[in-house]
Amino acid sequence: MAFQPSEHIQTILRNLPMKPGVYLMKDARGEIIYVGKAKRLRNRVRSYFNASAESSIKTMRLREQIVDIDFIVEENEIKALILEETLIKRYKPRFNISLKDDKRYPYIKISWHRPFPKVETTRRLVDDGSRYFGPYVAMWAVQNTLQTLRKAFPYLTCDREITGNDPRACLFHDIKLCNAPCIGAVNQEQYRAMIAELMDVLSGKSEPVVARLTAEMMEASEALDFERAAAIRDQLKAIDYITHQHKAVSTSMTEQDVIGLARDNGGTVVRILSIRNGKAIASDSRLRKGREGESNE
Repeated sequence: MAFQPSEHIQTILRNLPMKPGVYLMKDARGEIIYVGKAKRLRNRVRSYFNASAESSIKTMRLREQIVDIDFIVEENEIKALILEETLIKRYKPRFNISLKDDKRYPYIKISWHRPFPKVETTRRLVDDGSRYFGPYVAMWAVQNTLQTLRKAFPYLTCDREITGNDPRACLFHDIKLCNAPCIGAVNQEQYRAMIAELMDVLSGKSEPVVARLTAEMMEASEALDFERAAAIRDQLKAIDYITHQHKAVSTSMTEQDVIGLARDNGGTVVRILSIRNGKAIASDSRLRKGREGESNE
């Protein structure tokens, strides 16, 4: 027989907004037992009480204990994700197994709010105006991506204040891994335009970038500027590597994380496959030893 939530819960479900946010599920003692985030609160929270959810052992155990649900509306999914992480750390709900051990997944962080944005890795999402790309399931995948991207988009990595008046650039400029805004080799507008294209590539929107660079390479060749043409060719190779190195596994261009589980009395093996723009970015396997009272998810 399908699970029938209480009248109080049904009222909450009817009034949930179709907006991103975080939901907090409570038991009879008022204790927060689960925290989650959603792109659309109404759809996500209602899914816990649908008949199709019967197959999930964790969902069955969870919803039997839910007597109240609070929710917080956020502006977007990133802010909801940040809040979800914060609340899980604060309340340590017993039905949450992710984020409790502080093993956050890595992201590529671009500090777009700065005049000269930096590109770096992080495991912590902060609502400071930065742009985040990910999550990735392994740091090596992030580092490999950034090393290749830097060949096409020579972004700065130093912490110096950029005035454009420094007497000389660093070694990275000499090996063509920084376009040296510190000495005025490019101005702020040019540098930010480059970073914007880098973000387009990370978002799977590389076609306009490739078209522009291809045209510039042809122009350089026609002008017999073979050194510049070769440099642009190397940029195109780097972009091509980023956009085609991963095996296509889906026709959907949405972000997906596919999780496979294998359980026995000794614990649970979790395999995570991250899919971005239809391509498998990375996979990771983790073993979680079973503990009394811990949910299987």
